This record gives sequence, structure tokens and C-alpha cells, in this order.
Amino acid sequence: MDIGEIDEEFDTIERCLGVLASGSLDRITEHEWLHLVDRYEKLTRLAFAAQCLPLARLAEAGPEAFGGERIKTVIANRLRLTPGQVGHRLDHTADLTPRLSFTGEDLPPVLEHTAAAEQRGLIGREHVTVIREFFHHLPAAVDHQQRDNAEKHLATLSLTMRPDEVKANAKRIAAHLNPDGEFTEQDRARKRSFRMGAQGVDKMRTGSFCVTPEVGAYLETIFAKLAAPGMCNPDDTASTLNGVPDPDAARRDRRTPTQRCHDAFAALCREALASGRLGSHRGVPVTIIATATIRDLQEHTGVATTAGGSLLPIRDLITMAGHSRHYLAIFDDHDGRPLYLGRAKRLATADQRLLLCATDRGCTFPGCSMPASMSDVHHLREWADGGTTDITNLTLVCPTHHQLAGRGPHRWRTTKSPGGRTRWTPPHHLDPNRRPRTNSYHHPEESPMAPAAQPP
Repeated sequence: MDIGEIDEEFDTIERCLGVLASGSLDRITEHEWLHLVDRYEKLTRLAFAAQCLPLARLAEAGPEAFGGERIKTVIANRLRLTPGQVGHRLDHTADLTPRLSFTGEDLPPVLEHTAAAEQRGLIGREHVTVIREFFHHLPAAVDHQQRDNAEKHLATLSLTMRPDEVKANAKRIAAHLNPDGEFTEQDRARKRSFRMGAQGVDKMRTGSFCVTPEVGAYLETIFAKLAAPGMCNPDDTASTLNGVPDPDAARRDRRTPTQRCHDAFAALCREALASGRLGSHRGVPVTIIATATIRDLQEHTGVATTAGGSLLPIRDLITMAGHSRHYLAIFDDHDGRPLYLGRAKRLATADQRLLLCATDRGCTFPGCSMPASMSDVHHLREWADGGTTDITNLTLVCPTHHQLAGRGPHRWRTTKSPGGRTRWTPPHHLDPNRRPRTNSYHHPEESPMAPAAQPP
């Protein structure tokens, strides 16, 4: 089938679904409603299964097919999904589509039995997730035949069970295949992780971690000392980080054990930053870099923006300033330090990087959420083309999008708007009209829904 014929089939499916969605269904019974939900679920599962092959073919395409942009980002922008969601789908697809061997021979999917059930619309993505997680935690020592038998059994169970029921059975199978709970160092290392989630409306963060036995031993030893009652208590001036806690401070301590662990971890981070032993990162010292306004500092209200992209209440910033040296860019002030280097030097100075942290706040590529601390400094007019290392010719861009900028018909071009914002002009194959774009992600105050700015 060519793309025209495929589009015609999609048009037919969309018309049929439109008729079903707009039809009058007032005269059917509750049992018939349940029947309809069942039919719609099968259609959804078939659609997910049918999408696997196009996703697999896109995953095989290199960045060159889309002007150097990562395929995950291309798909995320086209489908209006997060890169994380697209990554999950691509991982899902990789286990459920046919493969090629190194010699060019066709191979079945990694999860062959699961793929067959999904292609018939008999199981959903939730079932697939349970089966994939089962193999993720299975030791490498389990042989191929045992893995195949386990996968076939779980796929069969998924035909009649809910995902949570399949998960319970998967745990029993895992216990049978690894009765002694033996895992190699490679098995443990494969699972290690530390994830910090995005800030909530209250500026707090949640996350998860899975640490190796070594790190676990470090933490339990540290917490035994620093998370004891009376230690590292931010609400008690008699609390201490060193020595033995004051008995009265320990008696006054009403924090929960988990709160004490949090405060101990905060003290560790604060001490590490204050020590100066962390050196520099991307040309500036490893310390807190924040931007704020004079009004907010004077009134102890509002939030500052850190180079890592976090929103930090001004009261917290002022408290932190008493513990360590921080860089603070105040928008209504200018200290006159040199920011114009012309052709004398190619690499941006620490002063220039600090100012870019304050103005750009992060990667300037449209839609990118990478913070300033993870971004490179880019010459708007390329250094190779005679561009200067002046603050007016510099901007922040993350390493991924930095590769997209430059000369050539397939590259994005960067310029400055009259207001000082970086504009990215896409190549012709991505946008024939070549309309310049800016990134508003790091500047929420510019949104039409943001409150009007107060005059200084």
C-alpha cells in the first residue's frame, strides 16, 4: 500500500468512529453500554499495536532525516506529547516489533508472545508494561528457554486477567526462577537510579531512588548521625551539624524521622557547596545562581529563578545566602564588569555566563526546558564567520540543540529580536515559510495569563 491508500483507510476509520460518537444511544441497556466499552477498548488496543511498526521505522532513522533533530523530539512535537511519553512508546515498540540480526536475518520480537496478543487487540499497554518490568528485574543468569516460557505464560495470563493480577503472578514466577534472590553486581548496577520530579504548585518536589548497597550503607551511616533528634534542625538555633546534639534540643525536636532525613540531606548539600571543593561547571563555580528583582528582595516576597530552572522563594534565598556564597543577578542594577570581548577571546567568561543565566534562564531553542546550568554558550553569528564574543552575540542552548545551529540548508539560524530575545529560524524542510520562533518556557511572566508586571 502507498501512503495515499493508507490515508484513505484512516479516513474510513475516522468517519466510522465519528458516526459512532455522534449517534443516539439512549435506548440501550447498561449491559449494552458495557459491551460498547469493551469494543472501544479493543479498537484502542489495535490502534496502539498498529502504531508500533511506524514508530519502529522512525526509531531506525537517524537525526539526519529531520535536520539533525532527535527523533524523540520530532515525534513529541508532532503528537504534542512529552519526550518521556514518546520514549516510553519507543521502548515499548522495540520489544514488540520484528528485528534484524547482524547478518540481516529476520528475527521475531523480543516479546514474541506478548506482541502476538497485542496485535490481535487482546491485551493492552498496561499488560505489556507489567511483562516488560518483569524482565527488567530478572537476573541476567536466567537462560533463554526459561525466559521464553515465562513470557508465554504471562502473555496467556494477560488474556483473562487484569494487569495488577498479572503483576502478582509475575512476582511468583520471578521468585521461582530466582529462589535465592541472587543478583550480580551488573544486575544491581542496571537498576540504580535517582529521580527528582518537577516542582509542584507549592515549589516542593517528589521523586524516587534505587541505590546500590554501597550508597545505601553510606546513607544509613550518615543519617544515623545527622538525622538524629536535635541534629540539623532548621527551626532550632541550638541544633548542630557537628558534635553531639544538645539534650534539650533533642527533646524539643518534633520532626518525623523522614523530615529529619530530609534536613540532614539538606545540610550535606549545603556543606558541599560551601566547601568550594566542587570546582566549576560550564565556566562558573558550582554554587547557587539566582535571578530576582530589587522589589522582591526588598519586600521579601516573590520567587527567584535558579540556573537549574527551579523557582526559589525569596525568603529561602535570603536564608541560604547566610550559609554559602551565591551569585545573584538583580535586573535593576549593573556593576559594569566587562561583557564585550570582541574577537579577543572565543570562550565566554564567567561574567557573561552569569548574565546569560539571568537573561535567557535556559536553552533558547523553541519549546526546550533544559535549564541554564545544563546549557552551552552559543555565538549567534558563528565564531567561524567572524562573530564576536560579546554578550549581544551570545545565547544559551543545550548540547542537543546546539548541534542544530550553524551554517547550511539543514541548520537552524539564530538571531536576536529587538527586545533581546533569541530567535531560531527553522530550515526550509521543516518550515517552508521559515518563521522565526522564540522559547517562552523559561519566561512564564510573558504569558498572556501572567499578572501584569509592577513598575519598579
